[in-house]
Amino acid sequence: MTDERVTRVVVVDDQTVVREGLVLLLELLPGLEVAGSAGDGEQALELVARVAPDVVLMDLRMPRMDGVEATARMRELHPEVEVVVLTTYADDESIFAALRAGARGYLTKDAGADEIARAIEAVRGGHAQLDPAVQRRLVEAVTAGEQRPRSRGSGLPDGLTRREAEVLTLIARGRSNAEIARELFISEATVKTHINNLFAKANLRDRAQAVTYAFRNGLVGEDD
Repeated sequence: MTDERVTRVVVVDDQTVVREGLVLLLELLPGLEVAGSAGDGEQALELVARVAPDVVLMDLRMPRMDGVEATARMRELHPEVEVVVLTTYADDESIFAALRAGARGYLTKDAGADEIARAIEAVRGGHAQLDPAVQRRLVEAVTAGEQRPRSRGSGLPDGLTRREAEVLTLIARGRSNAEIARELFISEATVKTHINNLFAKANLRDRAQAVTYAFRNGLVGEDD
């Protein structure tokens, strides 16, 4: 049975032409409703408090309050609202800052309508959605020496068990809970238990942060 809920979206971008273009684009997509738009992080926080959207499409570089700070405050004040970053920037600093702040999705502005729609749908369903270029940057950051990878299977961080590390690695590869269950020959309920345990041990809030954590700790290598 398909989920026919309408997803209410707020668009945040300081460039009027970009903001209005995104609003027009989203209004043409089935299952989405634009609940409003804002030109900076402060306006976004005020708007979200009024209209209670499901997802915020967030730019990063904005005056008064940038997208990273706005995302962090939004996740603190309105944890039920998911954030997808849509930005020109795919550098390490921007990516890690946005994911640490609590964004579940990260797309660059060359993303097409279908990619944006998929990201919005994914984060509303509790999943992470990262642009392939962003995934590559995460790998490159690790292999360039931002943090030297640990050898797999030994010295696992934060007391993770071998099975929890396997589940985390598959999350970083973009697998869903059902796919992880099939690959490891365990039930989805067991997968959820492992995810809850590893999130608690590593102090992770969501799958996007789990992806960053896996790359930083060498649980996913360049060949993945």
